[in-house]
Amino acid sequence: MRGFYLVTPNWDDTDRLLAATDAALRGGAAMVQYRHKEAGDALRLEQAGALLALCRRSNRPLLINDHIDLCRQLDADGVHLGASDRALGEARALLGREKIVGASCYGDLALAQAAQAAGASYLAFGGFYPSLVKKYDFVTPPALLTTARAELTLPLVVIGGMTPANAAPLVACGADMVAAITAVYGDPAPEEAARRFVALFGAVGQVGQL
Repeated sequence: MRGFYLVTPNWDDTDRLLAATDAALRGGAAMVQYRHKEAGDALRLEQAGALLALCRRSNRPLLINDHIDLCRQLDADGVHLGASDRALGEARALLGREKIVGASCYGDLALAQAAQAAGASYLAFGGFYPSLVKKYDFVTPPALLTTARAELTLPLVVIGGMTPANAAPLVACGADMVAAITAVYGDPAPEEAARRFVALFGAVGQVGQL
């Protein structure tokens, strides 16, 4: 896993969501996470299904934030789980070994070690910077990435207020993927915004073999 990791905003307008996501995929996004914390079941199913079709056409994985059952219903490529979501080991047992299971580890190395032992596919650390989407009550130090890179074997994802400029030193510290929402969906040219993130890795990112 390497490259730019696109995470969706809380947009109810499905056409708008698809248009911006499609543009970001053209810009080289390597993976997409459907995250809409305020959607009802019907809207979540509609949007996740449409995004999955879009990602299939682009040969990019779609992960579902939190909702393991929705991932199974759509046969999406995996899930991303926070610390308050269903246990990672349970998700792995339900989804099997082929699906991607990502874990939010915040700024906690012990949490990352436990997630790796439980079968996570990647480990997400953050927030590193102030975010317009999620309010963190802590700041993750970049030095944590250096330690995690030395002690853990899974791909490392960084999130939280990411821009191409402030993500660059985190990539230098060992981040395999940079995840962002506002820097792309809030940009009037999401394709170009995605390209700027992709450029941090020197080429279009590829999820590759898990």
